[in-house]
This record gives sequence, structure tokens and C-alpha cells, in this order.
Amino acid sequence: MKPNAFVVLVVSLLGAGLPQASSSPAALPAKATLVLTGGRIWTSDSKRPWATAIAVAPGGILAVGDDDEVAAIAAPDAQRVPLRGRFLMPGINDAHIHFLRGSLRLTQLDLNGARSLEEIQERLARFAKENPPTPDNPWIQGYGWQYTVMPGGRLPTREDLDKVISDRPIYLAAYDGHTGWANSAALALAKVDAQTTFPGWGVIVRDGRGEATGVFKEQAQTLVTAVVPKVSHDEQHDALRRGVVRANALGITSIQNAHGTPEEVELFREAAEAGELTLRVGVAQTLRPPLPPQRIDEVRALADRYAKGLVRVKAVKIVVDGVIEAHTAAMLAPYTDEPSTSGLPAWTQDALDDVVARADHAGLQVYIHAIGDAGVRMALDAYEKARRANGRSDSRFRVEHLETIDMADVPRFASLGVLASMMPIHADPDSNGAWIAAIGPERSSRGFAWRLMEKAGARLAFSSDWPSTLTLDPWRGLHCAVNRTTDDGRPAGGWLPEHAISVESALRAYTSGAAYAEFEEATKGTLAAGKAADLVVLNEDPFRIEPGRLHTLKPVLTVFDGRVVFEAP
Repeated sequence: MKPNAFVVLVVSLLGAGLPQASSSPAALPAKATLVLTGGRIWTSDSKRPWATAIAVAPGGILAVGDDDEVAAIAAPDAQRVPLRGRFLMPGINDAHIHFLRGSLRLTQLDLNGARSLEEIQERLARFAKENPPTPDNPWIQGYGWQYTVMPGGRLPTREDLDKVISDRPIYLAAYDGHTGWANSAALALAKVDAQTTFPGWGVIVRDGRGEATGVFKEQAQTLVTAVVPKVSHDEQHDALRRGVVRANALGITSIQNAHGTPEEVELFREAAEAGELTLRVGVAQTLRPPLPPQRIDEVRALADRYAKGLVRVKAVKIVVDGVIEAHTAAMLAPYTDEPSTSGLPAWTQDALDDVVARADHAGLQVYIHAIGDAGVRMALDAYEKARRANGRSDSRFRVEHLETIDMADVPRFASLGVLASMMPIHADPDSNGAWIAAIGPERSSRGFAWRLMEKAGARLAFSSDWPSTLTLDPWRGLHCAVNRTTDDGRPAGGWLPEHAISVESALRAYTSGAAYAEFEEATKGTLAAGKAADLVVLNEDPFRIEPGRLHTLKPVLTVFDGRVVFEAP
């Protein structure tokens, strides 16, 4: 369809009320306060994909269509933006993120992109010099180190950190968040030694003498994080503000927080009431074993309280396994490079079946983190049983990550109506060496199989998993989804290119697909009259740019609820 083939939908001309957006109880004004014309506007709506102009106001979109028709409903004092052919699309909806954690890490040591242990040590030394200890907090915290950069493919050790700094406690999270690395000073404060045990879901990595090496997997990390000074409420609020600014600058206007507590929901609420939250936020509540009997009822009550507005609670998040690189993802067969284990499930199948059925019966959406092929099967089995038990046909169950899958389970996503919630940036070939070595060529051949899932009829929702990832930047995620290469084009032709998807499919997964994944497709995810006025203008057109340059896309303007919240200098 040509851009000017739209029939403009203007509510004031229809004489009917708009569907009420979840973030704004007020009716839309008759005239637009912001009009953007002369652009190449992609709506993410397959029935009406293109336009040249859009008119918005606080509360929603008034019209989408051609320049003359849309400009006609502008208020006399409306802000008018000539796009001059630039590309405009719906704002990005990051469907799986850990936003407060990522925001707090913006002031920590960033190890993303470090290509060797020596580079990690150099960054650590520089950060320590620039950030001296305070009386209240001598700790150095950081994140983003890759498993693949350690000499000989080994795990890091406390001695690697002690060589740089021994008089301050250090704790560094791996890029995926599932493994942590501490120095000897941190172990001493945590009172971790050869006699320390951890009875929960996780592992204290030990050397041949039984001594703790300084590496902790999964929830065993809490042995150290429990002694890190707590972040104050004001510090969390400040971090949240920084994170919102960062997200808006990347074109992100909605997020789906893939874990949470009532306290975190309250923090988002405070930011919204202060006018500082220029994001639409869904906060899934975390369920961990052993589950207190009242926990699901508590989440249901919280969901009832936060059913409308910028901050919503609709879902629960369950982590069923770990990650492949740490050999904690649940696999159907033993790991190739560590055949003594098939992973570390966090739940038994019976316990998982029970909690999923109870949450679904309570009307809560369920996200299950499942990375290994056995973890994915556990999630699908639990969803199938819940569907039979409760009789609900549109629960929109989700499997988060889905990094590898047994072929027998591929068609079950479509047949059960389960969404594939995936993170393209995790397939960046710079970070997959340890991943491939862990499970071998046959299982890795189904790695991050977006096209396989799409062809099988599964609905896709895309995200960053920030900060358990290389970057929050969705345009680098788009690059990986389409090219399956690093930013500089390695490997030539892409890693497993048969699993790459088109630009349009990927953008849908970041917009309309992500909205569907949280039951919000009626109010956002596409550009149409009556929907949320959340949009982004890019420096180049993702449909026309050379595919290898998709990672260079950058927003020049981000609009949230009809207001400009970011403008490139």
C-alpha cells in the first residue's frame, strides 16, 4: 500500500469515544498538539502499514494518514515537525527487562566488550582509581564480563581480582547475571570458605582443594550480595530516573519488567506520580520455590490495585533453569563439554505444574524463564496441563529466552498459544563461543531459532534482557535478528543464517508483538487513531539501509504520550 492510501481515522469526525488508553483516563482533545508530516511512517499494522503524517496529543493518536488530512486537525499552536522523508515507527516495547537493576548498574564498572582478562583488570584498576571508597561503601561492583574471554576457557578466580585490588571487596556479575565473581576481600566479608555450603538453587565453585574460587552460580550469588551495602530508596529513585532517560534516548517507550517485588512496583508508581516516568511499565512478580501458600493471592491483590495506569501488574515470573554457559540450563541430554551434568532445574515438574495452574486460575499471566531444551519442555508441559485444568483459551503463556529447543516441541508453541519471548542480542556471535562448546553442534544448530519459531506459527516478542545482556540498545538487537553477525559483520554470512528473520518481522516483535505479549494490543504497539501516542523517528530507514548497518540506527526524536521526551542534539 502506498503511503497516501490511508483512510485517515479522526475520532472527532466519527462522533464516537476513543478506547481508553491504560495510561490516560482523560478523553483526547479534538485538536492535535503535535503534528509530524512528510515522513515515511511504518505503523506495524499489516492492514495499514504506511502513512506520511501523524497527529497526536497527550492521551493518544488523533490521526494517521496523508499530510493534508492530518495537518487539518492541528491546533493553532500545535508543534509541527517536518520529517523531510525520515522514518517514523511505534516506540519500542522491550518485552523482557530488569529495569531497576540495569539503572543501578549505570554507575557501576561496565565490563561489556572487554575481550580479555587483562582488559577486565585494566578497567577495574581505572574504575577503582576514579571511584575511591567511601566510609559507607568500600565495595566495587560491576557487570558484563564474558565467559569466553578467560584464558583457556576457564572460569575466573578471586586471585585474578586480588592481583589488581586486594584491600577493597569486589563483586562482578557476568553479562547474563547468572554467575558472579568475587575477590578474597568480598569472600571474607561474606564468611565464605571451604566449609560454607549453599542448600538452595545454585553452586559455590570450588578448586581441587575444596576452597571457594570466588565464582558463584545462580542463587548462590546471594551469599555475597547479601553483605553488599543496601541501596537507599533515594538512590534507587535517582537510578530509575537515569534509566528512563537512557531508554527514551534509544526509542524505548514501554518496558515489561521480567521480575519484581511490591517495593519495586511502588518505586515505579512514585516516579509516575512525580511525572518522571516516561515509559509504560508492566512489572511481573517473581515466584521462587518454596512458594509461600499466600504468595499468589498477594500477587492477585497487587494486580487488582495496579490494573490501570502507567504502572501495571498482570503477570508472574518463574525461573525454571539457568544458563547454558554456566551449565545450569536444564538440558534433555548431558552437556557436551561437561557430561557429568544435564543442568540445574530450579523446580520439579510437579511443583512447576502446580504453581502455573494456580497462577493461571487466579487470572495472572505466566512468564517462564527456560533456556535449555529440557527447561523449555518443562514449561510447555506445565502450560499444557494448566490449560486442561483451567479451560482458559487465551492465557498468553510465555517462554522467556528459549535459546535451544528439541524439534518435537517447536509446533507446541502455536498449538498451545504460547508466546516465544526472545532476545536477539543474546545471539551476538562475539558471545556464543562458550555457549556452542557447552552443548555441541547438533543442539546449537537450533540456537536462537527465531525463523524456525516464526515458520511454525509461534508469536514472537523481542527484548534486551538488560542488564543481563550486551546492551539495552534495540537497534543492535535488530541487527542481530536480521544479520546474525557482530556489528562488524562477523562471521561472513551470519551465524546459522537460516534462523534470521526479516526487518519487518523483527520490528513487529519489538512493537505489536510485544504489545500482544502483555495483552496491550488494543492500546499500543501500532500507530492508529485512539492508540498510545508513543513513537520514534530514526536517523535512517531500517527497510532501506544496508542490512549490515542496522546497528547504526539511532533515534532523532522520541515521543511518549504525545510529548517529545528525547531529541537528538
